[in-house]
Amino acid sequence: MTPLMPKSIALWLIEKTSLTFEQIADFCGLHILEVEALANEDHPKTLQAFSPIISGDLTEEEIKQGEADSTHKLKAIENTDYEKYLKSTKKHTSNNQSKFKRKAKPEAILWLLNNYPHISEYQISKLLATTTNTVKAIKSKAYWNYANLVPKNPVNLGLCTEVELSEVIHKANEQLKTK
Repeated sequence: MTPLMPKSIALWLIEKTSLTFEQIADFCGLHILEVEALANEDHPKTLQAFSPIISGDLTEEEIKQGEADSTHKLKAIENTDYEKYLKSTKKHTSNNQSKFKRKAKPEAILWLLNNYPHISEYQISKLLATTTNTVKAIKSKAYWNYANLVPKNPVNLGLCTEVELSEVIHKANEQLKTK
């Protein structure tokens, strides 16, 4: 996986290390000519160097190993925070099914409210990637299209997984027990 800001990281590696252009190009997913242009200061003045150590892409040990051996290929650290971010944004990506899912969310909210009234509005909004105002409106029957809603399981609609739903129900049950 290439770094999030490849040119900024390449610029930092050029300025702060003795890695070869090939190593930097390979790690950053750039062409070697792009790396050479960065080294020759043939880049926009607004481009700032950014440390791959700070971004969590490389360790100092990995850089030192690359400096010691010019044939060494730099290996990125698995950045689980970035991977979690990518997974969380999948709910919000626009595709052909997003309109269907947007229209299905109120029905899923109604299903959750009917079957699990102890789940909080916040938990429902987080699970289905919707707003708490929408959940409150459906709960109070003030939703603009409430009369036409048919409760449907959010798992069957593809809005969440069975595991995610089970986790939310379990948390809500635990909170109910502590009250």
